[in-house]
Amino acid sequence: MDLRDGVKTAENKVSSETKKLSEFVRDKRNSLVDRLESYEDIINLEVGDTGLHRAKAFEREFDIRQLYIKYEGDNPTGTQKDRIAFAQIYDALRREFEMVSLATCGNYGVAVALAANLAGIACRIYIPESFHTDRVVEMELLGAEIVRRPGSYEDVVKESSELAKTHDWYDANPGGANTPLQISAYSQIATEIFEDLGDAPKYCAVPVSNGTLFAGIYRGFVSLYKRGKTSRIPKMVAASSSRKNPIIQSFLQGLDHCKDLNPDTIKETKYNEPLINWHSFDGEEALYALRESDGEAYNISDKKLKDMTALLAKKEGFRILPASTAGLIALLELDEKMNFEPDRFVAVLTAKN
Repeated sequence: MDLRDGVKTAENKVSSETKKLSEFVRDKRNSLVDRLESYEDIINLEVGDTGLHRAKAFEREFDIRQLYIKYEGDNPTGTQKDRIAFAQIYDALRREFEMVSLATCGNYGVAVALAANLAGIACRIYIPESFHTDRVVEMELLGAEIVRRPGSYEDVVKESSELAKTHDWYDANPGGANTPLQISAYSQIATEIFEDLGDAPKYCAVPVSNGTLFAGIYRGFVSLYKRGKTSRIPKMVAASSSRKNPIIQSFLQGLDHCKDLNPDTIKETKYNEPLINWHSFDGEEALYALRESDGEAYNISDKKLKDMTALLAKKEGFRILPASTAGLIALLELDEKMNFEPDRFVAVLTAKN
């Protein structure tokens, strides 16, 4: 099985200023308070503040008003995963952990490897034996130790979390004690959208896998609304690979909980792999966000993912990982069904290609 879940040929470059700050952070002769302050500076320099692009060519193509693309490919390793990776490495540094560990199929591993490298913290990454990603080379170049383990992604997450507990390593896996920290990190996306638009959009569409990103963006908009910053909370649109994500399927079935899928029915492809799960680690949070925002959920085929990637490159000049276009496709299909009144609409594109 040859799966390429991630951004290809990423250079993972950081600024010269970040490199100087990293040297200071890595030097344990400096005080922890000063090292933490320097790592905060690294985060502020490198992570977030991603672009919000008015997709005028798509507005004309699909007859929709004020369509915006939130492009998470601007992050240093090319995906939104940098947001939670750097937040957790900051936490690990603050708590003086020597090792961080996690299970990954690609993108998240590179993000954590870079964040850990800049902090001078050892990084151990567990990858299912059946998964093959070009990004392993990047993880190794960033100093991470790669460990192959049998079983599914979910199996390897469980095993790596148990090993982290046994050895007193920092566990950066999804769905555990760090879920609130991860959701908080992703909530910053909502803040950035608000700062650029001046209010919340009518709809916000997001690709869904484990559900952490989706839940985080929703929580961010809820916080802004409760603080009187926005006039509304957007309706959230979740999208994933057709019938291969428990969040989408549970919502469409009207369930009040996130029901696991049968692992035997999940078939990976080079297009859908970043989206699929038989168990979503933050599925309950994401399902809650869908219900509370009066949102919508969509199944998206591989062909639509592939075609949208080509169309984005042609019309808007974006090189987007196919799976990252799921939310945008769902938003456009919803507009086709409902014929939106003029307003503002945001689709989050999570990774470059």
